[in-house]
Amino acid sequence: MGPEKLTKIAVAALEDVKGRDIVVFNVRKMTALFDKVIIVSGESNRQVRALANNVSEEVKKAGGKVSSIEGAQTGEWVLVDLGAVIVHAMQPAIRQYYNLEEIWGPQQRPAARKPVARKTAVKKAVSRRTAR
Repeated sequence: MGPEKLTKIAVAALEDVKGRDIVVFNVRKMTALFDKVIIVSGESNRQVRALANNVSEEVKKAGGKVSSIEGAQTGEWVLVDLGAVIVHAMQPAIRQYYNLEEIWGPQQRPAARKPVARKTAVKKAVSRRTAR
């Protein structure tokens, strides 16, 4: 089963259990380990476990494979490994603390220097030298 289909199944399963603030990141260019990262919030330990469990059940029903589920004991942060797709179900405080969106989200590039400003500085330096 491809990553796109796995993602659709996982997001639908998360929505069924009232997962909040679902975000999907395409990380294919950032890592060779998996293609998609899904992050979702649940309001309690019970809901976070239910989110992960529902994803697991729906993927299995569709014929997919669940490689592993980590963190279900505590229910604060449960990771579901679907191979090409990783699902992070987290309580809001844990999600805010670890801020995975910053890691997997769109990368911010530092602003490039304006070439005009650089040329102006070079011109000023040259004109000072020739004025001497």
